[in-house]
Amino acid sequence: MVTEPQRSPLPGKRPSAWSAVAWGVAALAGSAVLGLLGGLIWELVAPRATLQEIGAGTAELVNAETRAFITADVWFCGIAVVAGLLTGMLGYRFAVAARTGVARALVVSCLILGGLAASLVMLWLGEQIGQSGYEQHLASSPNGTLFPATLALGARSALAFWPLFTAIVLLVAEWGTRATQEPAGQAVPPGPGLTP
Repeated sequence: MVTEPQRSPLPGKRPSAWSAVAWGVAALAGSAVLGLLGGLIWELVAPRATLQEIGAGTAELVNAETRAFITADVWFCGIAVVAGLLTGMLGYRFAVAARTGVARALVVSCLILGGLAASLVMLWLGEQIGQSGYEQHLASSPNGTLFPATLALGARSALAFWPLFTAIVLLVAEWGTRATQEPAGQAVPPGPGLTP
């Protein structure tokens, strides 16, 4: 009896494990780059409280009831939500949808961890951009000089917004995909005495 040799699956038909790892690394790196962009945007749009120099290396708030700190936190949250939604949609479309099993779970995990990394990068960059100017004003300005405070995130829980909204988009996309793939239910025949 002659048997045919088994054929290996066509290359490119099923993504390999290395492809999943590459997409996972790309998701982490892409999220970090988006975090840099988010930090720049946060630094540009978030308001800052105004400080007044009162002595060498000492400044105080001009208006103790300023809403600049809360508004800066709101801007951070808004940017993180939009970026998380964007990361989830693009990540699902290009990295998750084509994968199955462990490879799919790996890419999803990298997208969510990338969202957390992006939040931290966004916070770091936003706080660092104005730091040198602030320190220079604080060290060398004469008394009475007004200058802006640096950005600071008061609500550290806002760091969870980016990965949270990425996860929500991935979950909704997965649920929607599974719902459309399920076969339509078969029609139940009418009971006795009922007409269709």
